Amino acid sequence: MGRLTTHVLDTAKGQPGQGIIIEVFRLSNGERQILSTVTTNNDGRCDAPLLEGDALTRGEYELVFHAGDYLRAQGVEANEPRFLDVIPLRFGVADASQHYHVPLLLSPYGYSTYRGS
Repeated sequence: MGRLTTHVLDTAKGQPGQGIIIEVFRLSNGERQILSTVTTNNDGRCDAPLLEGDALTRGEYELVFHAGDYLRAQGVEANEPRFLDVIPLRFGVADASQHYHVPLLLSPYGYSTYRGS
């Protein structure tokens, strides 16, 4: 059974990114369909997979991380506009029977991602 998971790591502080809102979208024919909204826990993870089983299908997805409020709470850039605020990550699922782990490594002025396990 396939599933989609994520986590957020604050690489500047070496700690989990807790309390970050994440929206999950499916992309199809230029349209975005929201599937769920979750918030990271104290470990920077979600309490359950974002999608699993029949809910995860072959196709394109987008995770939208609302990192600006977290960064502001960490004392980063109180002025507007924020350098980093909303971070969209688009990716494809070729085999919905597999585990797709899409983490966000976050710092005040940059981020990266990868397909994890």
